[in-house]
Amino acid sequence: MIRIRYLFRFALLSLVFLSSACSTTKLMVDSMEPLLEKMNTAIQKNSDVELVKDAIPAGLVQLDGLIEASPDNARLLARAAEGYNGYAFVFVEDTDKPRAKGLYLRSFNYATRALKQKKKFADAFDGPVKDFEESLSEFGKKDVPAMFWAASSWLSWVALSVDDPEIFLALPKIKALLKRCCELDETYQYGAAHAIQGIIFATRPVAHGGKPEMAKAEFDRAFELSGRKLLVFQVMYAKYYAYQIQDRELFVAVLKEVISAPDDILPQMAFINASAKKKAKKLLDNVDSIF
Repeated sequence: MIRIRYLFRFALLSLVFLSSACSTTKLMVDSMEPLLEKMNTAIQKNSDVELVKDAIPAGLVQLDGLIEASPDNARLLARAAEGYNGYAFVFVEDTDKPRAKGLYLRSFNYATRALKQKKKFADAFDGPVKDFEESLSEFGKKDVPAMFWAASSWLSWVALSVDDPEIFLALPKIKALLKRCCELDETYQYGAAHAIQGIIFATRPVAHGGKPEMAKAEFDRAFELSGRKLLVFQVMYAKYYAYQIQDRELFVAVLKEVISAPDDILPQMAFINASAKKKAKKLLDNVDSIF
C-alpha cells in the first residue's frame, strides 16, 4: 500500500513537471514574436533571391515546430501562413504546380486555424455564404493578416484546382474575406487585398463574364496605396488585366516598367521586388506565346 502511494505521488509530480515544462516552452515561444518580426523584416530587405530561396525552407520547418509548442498562437499561425504562401508563389508555382497546391493548402490551414478561434466564424465556415459573410463582423484590424493570407492562399489553391467543384463554393467566401480586409485595413501589405480582388475580376475573359473595369479599379487602388513601388502588383496587372483585355502593348510596357525600376525602389520589400523582376522577365520572354 505504501509503495502504491509513493508511485502515485511520483506520477503526480511527473505530470506537474511535464505540465510546467510545456507551459514554459509555450511562454518562451509566445515571447519570440518581436524576434520573428525582425527576422521577417531581414528577409524582406534581402534582394538576393537565391540566398533567400535556400534559407526559407529551414525557417518554415522551424515555424512548424514553434506552432507545435504554441498551437493557438494566432500571430504565429498567420506568420507561417505568410511564409508558406510566399515560398509557393515565388519559388514553386511556376515549376511544380502540384507541390505549390500543397503549400498553398498548408498556408490556408494555418491562417484558418487562427481565424477559427472565433466561434462564430468557425461555426459558419462550412455553411452558407450569407452566414460566412456575417461571421466576418467579429474580426478586427489585428485579424487582417490571417484573413488576407487565408484568402490569398485559398484563391491560389483554387487556381490550381480548376477541376474541383469546391471552387464554386470557395470564390464567394474568398471575395468576402478580401472585402473585409479592405474595410478593416486596406493598407495591409501596401494594398494587396485590392490587387488580389483585381486578379479575381480579371481571371475571366470579357466574353465569359470578366469585369475588366472593376479589375482596373482594384489594381489602380493598389498602385495608389503602394505608390507603384511594390512591383509584384504590376506583374499581376500585366499577367491578368492586360491579358484579359488583350492589350499586348500594355502588357509589354508594364513589364518593362518593372524590369527597369530601381533596385532600391522599396528597400523594405527588396526581396519580393527582386522576385517580381524575375517573373516580369520570364513573362516578357514569352510574350509571343501569351498573345
